[in-house]
Amino acid sequence: MDRFSFLNAANTAYFAELYDKYLQHPDSVEPSWRAFFQGFDFGLEELGIEPDATVITGGNTNAAVPENLQKEFQVVKLIDGYRTRGHLFTKTNPVRERRKYEPTLALENFGLSEKDLDTTFTAGEILGIGSNTLRDIITHLEKIYCDSIGVEYMFIRKPEEIQWIQDKLNINDNHPNFSGDEKKKILRKLNEAVSFETFLHTKYVGQKRFSLEGGESFIPAVDAIIEAAADRGVKDFVMGMAHRGRLNTLTNIFGKNAKDIFSEFDGKDYDQEVFDGDVKYHLGWTSSRLTDSGKEININIAPNPSHLETVGAVVEGISRAKQDRHYFDNPQEVLPIVVHGDAAIAGQGVVYEVIQMAQLDGYTTKGTIHIVINNQIGFTTNYLDARSSTYCTDVAKTTLSPVLHVNADDAEAVVHAALFALDFRMTFGRDVFIDLLGYRKYGHNEGDEPRFTQPKLYKAIAKHDNARDIYAKKLIEEGVIDDSYVKQLENEYKEKLEEKLEKSREEETTRITAIMQDEWEGFEPATEDAMMQPVDTTFDLDALTEIAEAITKLPEGKKFLRKINKIIEGRRAMYFDDNKIDWGLAELLAYGSLLKEGFDVRMTGQDVERGTFSHRHAVTKVEESEEEIVLLNNLKGEQGHMYIFNSLLSEYGVVGFDYGYAMASPKTLPIWEAQFGDFSNGAQIMLDQYISAAEDKWKLQNGLVMLLPHGYEGQGAEHSSARMERYLQLCAVDNMYVADCTTPANFYHLLRRQLKTNFRKPLIVFTPKSLLRHPKVISTKEELANGSFQMTIDDDSVKADQVKTLVFVTGKFYYDLLAQREELGCEDVALVRVEQLFPLPKKEIRAALDKYKNADDVVWAQEEPRNMGAYGHLLMHLPEAQKFRVCSRKFYGAPAAGSSVRFKRRHQRVIDDVFDKNSNNQ
Repeated sequence: MDRFSFLNAANTAYFAELYDKYLQHPDSVEPSWRAFFQGFDFGLEELGIEPDATVITGGNTNAAVPENLQKEFQVVKLIDGYRTRGHLFTKTNPVRERRKYEPTLALENFGLSEKDLDTTFTAGEILGIGSNTLRDIITHLEKIYCDSIGVEYMFIRKPEEIQWIQDKLNINDNHPNFSGDEKKKILRKLNEAVSFETFLHTKYVGQKRFSLEGGESFIPAVDAIIEAAADRGVKDFVMGMAHRGRLNTLTNIFGKNAKDIFSEFDGKDYDQEVFDGDVKYHLGWTSSRLTDSGKEININIAPNPSHLETVGAVVEGISRAKQDRHYFDNPQEVLPIVVHGDAAIAGQGVVYEVIQMAQLDGYTTKGTIHIVINNQIGFTTNYLDARSSTYCTDVAKTTLSPVLHVNADDAEAVVHAALFALDFRMTFGRDVFIDLLGYRKYGHNEGDEPRFTQPKLYKAIAKHDNARDIYAKKLIEEGVIDDSYVKQLENEYKEKLEEKLEKSREEETTRITAIMQDEWEGFEPATEDAMMQPVDTTFDLDALTEIAEAITKLPEGKKFLRKINKIIEGRRAMYFDDNKIDWGLAELLAYGSLLKEGFDVRMTGQDVERGTFSHRHAVTKVEESEEEIVLLNNLKGEQGHMYIFNSLLSEYGVVGFDYGYAMASPKTLPIWEAQFGDFSNGAQIMLDQYISAAEDKWKLQNGLVMLLPHGYEGQGAEHSSARMERYLQLCAVDNMYVADCTTPANFYHLLRRQLKTNFRKPLIVFTPKSLLRHPKVISTKEELANGSFQMTIDDDSVKADQVKTLVFVTGKFYYDLLAQREELGCEDVALVRVEQLFPLPKKEIRAALDKYKNADDVVWAQEEPRNMGAYGHLLMHLPEAQKFRVCSRKFYGAPAAGSSVRFKRRHQRVIDDVFDKNSNNQ
């Protein structure tokens, strides 16, 4: 008996729909049907049986599937083929022939033939076109998947997202249906893009501008996103992009006065004396824009360095800061857009780091629109040499984000894709990618000769019409405009540019405006003199005690690990019984005091909730449920918010994110902690391009704090040094603070100082490891409440006139020297701690030299090798240091020895040298 005879009379549309569901999400289909379809696929694909004789094999029976149903299933397979592979066969490349892919979408690859083209199949209902001929079904599929937009989405694992995408694609066969006015708006923005580049090309011949020519449709696409986003409730728009097309975007999207851009081209000096500025295609901008529908939207483009993808992390941080501070209940009202180059998105590892943040609690911005201006070339490198993946956007699959590959010559398709991307982001709060496939009209910059390396490609480009002219021709054919319309648009726009050019040449200097000045109202840039002024960081003792009460008592009715109970009880005893506050408690009290003053605190890094060295426990977990308790968010009365998140295993991306967060939130204490100090070298680009230089380049203040565990305890080369010499080398006049504290109270006041001034500077702190539990590393509650940050700490345990050796030391090494002094019983050695390394407290150091005037031996002591640590920095900033006797390890390539025996020997030798005036430790 035919086990499947019931299929002859059944509703084939239902089976086709069920099979379609099975192909997309097998587990969503009832098990018996799933077994049936698996058998069908097995018969069709594995046994090599002709399609009209396909059998289902099961148990001891073989049964043929009715031919008409086989065909329906094969059409469903064809539909699935277009959905999964149609993007490989699109018309998306304006100047190159596509690579060939196998197998194709030819009928025979799905068990169909030309004889089936006029047969009606109910599988068409899957596409929303009802029962239809195979010919019409294929026409429909070609329009959706193989025209100017190729869509990758079938790897997504959420059926509701796939269904949403398919429903969207079925509207107008994935083609736009713009009105005449909408088409004219697209043409107008295209004309602005093209005319702006042409104007610059004629007025500033050969000057670098990184033109958008070949990707001009980017401008109407971004314009459409902003207009539509405002209608969807977006209030704040944050963009990051590298060089290409930036000047065009600043003028035609962000409304930067072309006069200012011309001044930058003319190379005028800045009207601010203490400011170095940057090249014109690195600068940022903030403005307010009124949309066509009357909505006001705040738009920001972040400044960026030449490290192409760095700004992506910064943009995400800016966006999250705005969401936390102003849109906490509606975070999607801030929209980040990151613009990439094709070579950069494929080649730069930070892209992967940032994309991995997209859905993490501490870093999500509820979806980013990524746009790749795909020139199909990186400087002189062809795309075939630039990546192993099929597409430059394949990193999108990390987070199962849909990708739209679009022909940059088809302006309407580009705008349609942009609006699709916006809808997806607003609906699902997830990332989406647009691969805008165009070309680069000139070389990497306008002075290059691209035919040296791509002669064939640039022959084709030289003959190729720009996107505006292609679109104008289309609109003329449609009767939307006449022949004179484009010329009129072009003349009007160029007249405006000529007027701006004349005005710019009347001015002798140019002015750089920092971004997001609305966020920074009341904050002023600070000189070194201002940085060295004392700051009132006192905090009422009774209020401090209230904070201590809240953070040293776990909530009742919840069960915690015994060790957690013991730690919290120990802190309570420290504060209330012993008045001996250790590093971890002082740190939490510093945060609590700032929270009570209305500031927010954000802390991220690898394992910061507990702390790498199990000293913080800012987040405690209920034993059974793992419910997270942040005691700092449960202080009495009004307070700011404590945001603390364990980060992904990233330095570059995370530091970039938190720097961006700090850029947009001056009333938050933003902290990144390295697991070990030297791990920060994974973020070196952020340090060089932003943290140390952004105020000089872009007038950006930033209060990011970096906590870098540092100290030689025999843990080998990678877990000893935070490489302080690198930070100190980056220090210049007034660009950052660098500190190496030795007491909990000083650390407490250092953190509070960050927010108690009317300026912001990055702060690098070399934090302890072994000192976290050192019996001598304690402070009193009175020192916290009533003290202040001390840039140096004098030695109160010796008599100044008896001191023969004056030792300047910083950080944890002080306690090693103190232990040796106590063991030796020396009373003629003074240990003066330098707590702030930059700006160097020269006044205080010189005061110590005067106080211990009887000392005939002045020592700089450091545990780091001579070529590392702070010694070189001291020589640059303190002339007297040239006469100091230096006690340190010798010159080494690695920071420390791996052998514990060798480590101890070297470490002790430096300690011994400090107390031996005759030593000459070289």
